[in-house]
Amino acid sequence: MNMAEMTLSDIIEHIAYLPQNPNDLLFSDSVLGEMQVTLKNHHLLKDEDEIACFLTQFGLQKKQNDYPRDLSVGERQRVALAAITIHSPQIIFLDEPTRGLDYRAKIDLANLLREWRDQGKSILLVTHDVEFAADFADRVAILEEGSTLFTGHPKIAFSQFEPYLTQTAKIFPGRNWITPQDIPQTSN
Repeated sequence: MNMAEMTLSDIIEHIAYLPQNPNDLLFSDSVLGEMQVTLKNHHLLKDEDEIACFLTQFGLQKKQNDYPRDLSVGERQRVALAAITIHSPQIIFLDEPTRGLDYRAKIDLANLLREWRDQGKSILLVTHDVEFAADFADRVAILEEGSTLFTGHPKIAFSQFEPYLTQTAKIFPGRNWITPQDIPQTSN
């Protein structure tokens, strides 16, 4: 579908956007309320058990009655992501989604994004977190001062462009290894 031909309601149905600041999306009295608002706006019905199951993907099932703005930055980020995706959009734009997430939460997010990708969803990720992008991205664009510096495979982007080298690429220069998983395992 050509986006120029889409109505606003089509765009809202098929595309989700997570801004850098999750607080921009949080206005309900509970995490559960955030999900219910999105579902209501999309004219969808899910019972509380279905929503609780969905929240489990985000590690938020025990927080469903909590006030979203009282949560940690990472938890608010996950609530906002859950709220924008509970209606199962096909295109998901994420602006700095790892902000405030600890290592385990980043792994969980990458796994969830891979699952969505494998379901046929398109995910556009804008981030300064090169480690996360190296682990997750299928394709990378490096933008600098309003220009496109590079588009292509993450192994090239994160092993050959000095300001964007991952820690692994810095430790093992010239090997095109960008994540710890790229390092060949040796047996003793």
